[in-house]
Amino acid sequence: MDYIPHITLVLYLGGLLTLGILGLLKSRRAKHAEADYYLASRGQGVLTTSLTIMATYFSGFAILTFPGWVYGNGVPPMFYALNLPVAAAAIYILGNPIRRIGRKRGYITPADMIADYYGDSQFIRGMVAFLGALYVVPYVVMQVKAGGILAQGLFPDIASVTLLGQELTMENAGVGALSLITMTYVIVGGMRSVAWTDVLQGLLLLSAMLLSGVVLMHALGGPSGYFKEVSQLDGQLLTMPDAPAKFNAWHAVTFCAFASLASIVQPAQWMRFYAARDSATLRRTAIAFSTILPICFIFGVFLVGLGGRALYPMLADGSLPVGLTNPDQIVVRVIQDLFPELLGTVGVILVSLILVAVMAASMSTADSNLHALSAVATRDVYHQLRPKAGEKERTWFGRAVIVIATLAAAGITYAGSGTNLLDTIAAFFFLAMAFSAQLLPITIDLLFLRRGTKAGAVAGLVAGMIVVFLFPPLGALLFGEGSALVSGTGKLKALLDVGFCGMVVNTIVFVFVSRFTTPPDTAHREAFAQDLRNQPQLKADLPISKQ
Repeated sequence: MDYIPHITLVLYLGGLLTLGILGLLKSRRAKHAEADYYLASRGQGVLTTSLTIMATYFSGFAILTFPGWVYGNGVPPMFYALNLPVAAAAIYILGNPIRRIGRKRGYITPADMIADYYGDSQFIRGMVAFLGALYVVPYVVMQVKAGGILAQGLFPDIASVTLLGQELTMENAGVGALSLITMTYVIVGGMRSVAWTDVLQGLLLLSAMLLSGVVLMHALGGPSGYFKEVSQLDGQLLTMPDAPAKFNAWHAVTFCAFASLASIVQPAQWMRFYAARDSATLRRTAIAFSTILPICFIFGVFLVGLGGRALYPMLADGSLPVGLTNPDQIVVRVIQDLFPELLGTVGVILVSLILVAVMAASMSTADSNLHALSAVATRDVYHQLRPKAGEKERTWFGRAVIVIATLAAAGITYAGSGTNLLDTIAAFFFLAMAFSAQLLPITIDLLFLRRGTKAGAVAGLVAGMIVVFLFPPLGALLFGEGSALVSGTGKLKALLDVGFCGMVVNTIVFVFVSRFTTPPDTAHREAFAQDLRNQPQLKADLPISKQ
């Protein structure tokens, strides 16, 4: 591929830094530094909002691990794609009331809204912040790791070097470089830079997914040839297994219904609702999300994973074919083999662009979650400890959080190479949505029902978190692998989504405790409901960041 990957990567990273600088120049003219840094002054339009939400939703996991699941297990994992229309419906239903009252009352983080409604409880704020961190931290680590893997795919022929007695591979260099670039543009421009870079990354990613599916289908002889080859696969790859086998129907249904909702109420997405310009923006974003992402998912995940199984069949003993050491590599293998073969020099250029696009999936999720972690740490922790701190001080503290979090993620990635540390973090990564799902009962209550109490909210959150902690791998760490409790929750995990289990207990406890405790006073609930219903006027009700 000569120097094409080098040129492509340099142009791409240079473009990200340029967008970061432009975001900084724009933010300097903002009246409220904190609201601008974290929410881009709440003025994002349809294109930016749509692409930043989609780019944040589609991580390196979706574009690497999901096709690997389809390659190894066939059709069953694709039923998990039903989470996309559920997530789109959540954007449509939850997004606008969150945006409306967030603008009216100057909220920045999810805890701002939840703590405000249930009483200015530091415990509730801390719990919501903790749940957000439990979602964000594993995501950042795994995105950094995925970026390094893609760097190795871009430059497979570059040998490792020894530096200060340590072997430095291309994957290590990729982790370092991508961490540095991502950290820089997030620090420099805040939400505006993150959103603008997500537009670039989202366009690259969605285009790459479509192209990958089209090229693989062409390699198998077009649509008819593709389906002919796929139809000859083992029949077990084309049917849903019975419970408790992996990817069974019960688990798929509960995952799609609740894990997708959890991904919409996690801090980074919640803050994007605050940042949207108006109601129409979020409605159109939901429509774009529900149509564009499923199409790209079919082409970039389903067609590539299943067609890759036909093109690169497993050996008779069930082992992977030569050239694949992990099913997650199927996307990289397909584009590296097929694009140059079918398209010549143009294909070589497209290979570089698409590998960069897959890298963009990791970066667009990492930057959003780093930015959200900064907001949570600043608003929900630092501001509570130093209530007299000004906006600029809090903003600089948030930047420091981004530096520390990025260095920690890169350090964990380096330390985990060759050990089971990253496998452990990956297991936490799958539980991230289970923790985020515990915010759903109180979110639905404060937006639509307003019958819950502060005591009920606290009890429900604690109960839901305890349930999630009882499931593997956390339960195994706390009680030991062989305990009866871990054995039981492990069996239940094979049947039902962990977040669903936690949320059922959470909801029951929340409703029960609320029934026997005092809700927020009537005037407070009515004022909250009024702010949820009424659209703020363009000038008079522009948000003023809370000090």
